Amino acid sequence: MNAIHTLEHPAEPFYQPQDNELALFEEAWRHGMPVLVKGPTGCGKTRFVQHMAHRLKLPLYTVACHDDLSAADLVGRHLIGAQGTWWQDGPLTRAVREGGICYLDEVVEARQDTAVVLHPLADDRRQLYLERTGEVLQAPPSFMLVVSYNPGYQNLLKGMKPSTRQRFVAMRFGYPAVADEERIVAREAGVEMALAAQVVRLGQALRRLDQHDLEEVASTRLLIFAARMIGSGMDPRQACLACLAEPLSDDPQTVAALMDVVDVHFG
Repeated sequence: MNAIHTLEHPAEPFYQPQDNELALFEEAWRHGMPVLVKGPTGCGKTRFVQHMAHRLKLPLYTVACHDDLSAADLVGRHLIGAQGTWWQDGPLTRAVREGGICYLDEVVEARQDTAVVLHPLADDRRQLYLERTGEVLQAPPSFMLVVSYNPGYQNLLKGMKPSTRQRFVAMRFGYPAVADEERIVAREAGVEMALAAQVVRLGQALRRLDQHDLEEVASTRLLIFAARMIGSGMDPRQACLACLAEPLSDDPQTVAALMDVVDVHFG
């Protein structure tokens, strides 16, 4: 079963702006342009899209893309039951019909046939073709297509083709500046600024360990996890081991090296 989530006007998701991304997203939506958000794991891409959906008062359909995700998973399919055969819209079709946002997270993980479906929606046509039903849906002005991916994971076999990428307004996300990240960690973990600052300083130090060949550096998400655990009373070293060192590497020597840095900050 595909990971598909809908969101309709919950409490406003907290998001700390980094630059002009709020205004850029709104302008793209106003002009009917699709948006590509790229950046490392745990830097706030999904939270940003959730925040913008709330800000624009639009329903949000989020699809976690994977190797088996096909065009039919996005568009819909005929189902058979006791009452006969009926058509069930997929998340992309529902977003087009409702005039909401369809967000495809890690879009390069999806099968290549999905691009055929996305192209007419991502250019001036703004149309969705339902081959199985013969429908051609014209996207309303409020509809928006948003995709994201992590450029660090791209390779020759999995990457967004230029013909697809050039249909989008692109935004590059990185990890927040220190002061912003401290505010984010304090807010999201529910801890005092002093603890948030200490955890962020540790995160900054871990991100400088490029000599250990880490696939990913410590994300803001992991820093929030660690701060939340420490704030609830867990031993800081154990919290950092479980929330930072172990998620970053399976190699015992690398984990030990990461914990040496932890000991400098929480020893």
